[in-house]
Amino acid sequence: MKKVIVWFRKDLRLHDNPALWEAAQQGAIIPLFIWSEQEELDYATSETARWWLHHSLMGLERELESHGLNLIVRMGSNLEQLMLICEQTKADAVYFNERHEPSIISRDRIIAGKLLSCVSEVQSFSSNLLFTPEKMLNQKNEPYKVFTSFWKKSMRESVNYPLPIPPSIIPYNEALPSLQVEELGLLPNIPWYDKFHTYWEPGEKGAISRWQQFADEGLVHYAKESDIPSADAVSSLSAHLVWGDISVRSIWHAAKRLRDGKSDEYRQSSIDAFLRQLVWREFAYHQLIHFPTILNEPLREKFKEFPWLNHEEELEKWQKGLTGYPLVDAGMRELWETGVIHNRVRMVVASFLVKHLLVTWLEGSKWFQQTLVDFDPANNAIGWQWVAGTGIDASPYFRVFNPTLQSQKFDSDGLYIRRWIPELAELPVPYIHEPWKAPEHILTEAKIVLGETYPLPIVEHSIARKRALEAYGEIKNS
Repeated sequence: MKKVIVWFRKDLRLHDNPALWEAAQQGAIIPLFIWSEQEELDYATSETARWWLHHSLMGLERELESHGLNLIVRMGSNLEQLMLICEQTKADAVYFNERHEPSIISRDRIIAGKLLSCVSEVQSFSSNLLFTPEKMLNQKNEPYKVFTSFWKKSMRESVNYPLPIPPSIIPYNEALPSLQVEELGLLPNIPWYDKFHTYWEPGEKGAISRWQQFADEGLVHYAKESDIPSADAVSSLSAHLVWGDISVRSIWHAAKRLRDGKSDEYRQSSIDAFLRQLVWREFAYHQLIHFPTILNEPLREKFKEFPWLNHEEELEKWQKGLTGYPLVDAGMRELWETGVIHNRVRMVVASFLVKHLLVTWLEGSKWFQQTLVDFDPANNAIGWQWVAGTGIDASPYFRVFNPTLQSQKFDSDGLYIRRWIPELAELPVPYIHEPWKAPEHILTEAKIVLGETYPLPIVEHSIARKRALEAYGEIKNS
């Protein structure tokens, strides 16, 4: 009987796990996870991502134990630990699911080649994406640079059906040295993240429960309500997808089944809007694969010369939700409290940073990396480059979100603002969207002293917009 090491990475689940499925057909399974800060620089510097990983690993450990398997946890060089466990177990094969970060792709090639000196078989499988990158090319055999074209192509492509949990799993029964998950040191020294338990249940069990709830209650209203930050109309699955608590293929096919089973055009369009978000995630990864510099360089060359101001004091006020613009501040406070920020508001706060304050998108990207539980290199980079106008398929730079109009349109009753900015809770509409216009008696009744209990705007919108367009004009005409 073969002994197969299943190397878990960003696939911390039992369902639709091709490496686990194939290993279960071959023989005894040795489940392994390795943490290396030196090789996981994107995630090692993200305390929120590490918090999620810690708890997702705990969940994986429990799920494996329910099938009689013990997760072997190691720390250090991936190659060294893999070679060591191969020697300790006399394993025949190593199976793992592919990752798509540029540095990881090149590292995995080296590891796979080295492993063949101690095992007879090394196999990798696709599980993190819907479509094979090599197949998603345009008629010129080039990567898509426009999302709409990529979306249309995706609607013509088939997605592999998800695999079930293997019905029979044979464990490797000999004892092996293993760390406890706690010994990886994933959790920060200061437990500021304890509040996250109020909002999240990392792991496969929590992911499946969240999907079922969304499919039953929120999916059919997604198109109409997903832009309303006070509505519970989004899936909240993004963090689960980062670490593979749930399979994107399983979500895709479950949503498609719901779509095809509904004759109601409203419900079909709503599910299509959700599928479009899954394809946006896909597009982000395909962009990262084909244009790896997207993580830290503008893809539009002219933006390398953009005259950013980068005032540290204004950056800090943006980070703390003290800009004086209620929707922006509510979003940034939601981020600090929960580890996520509503997608519509995410665009508004990002636009405010790069266009109102002229702070480089790289600073915003770094802050999101440190504070988002759903931080993902591809999604984070493409989102910031889209808002900043620096990417291939991006929002035009001259599109400057007016945070007040966005607030009035998408949080018309101020419910979202009241939740995250309690000092404005008693301010009535329309002043909750622009407190600086409220008459003195209204402010007094609401117990607000502008500049003291809540800040005045750090920049005036029309002035900021004019300044941003002038800066854009400098590089456009250079």
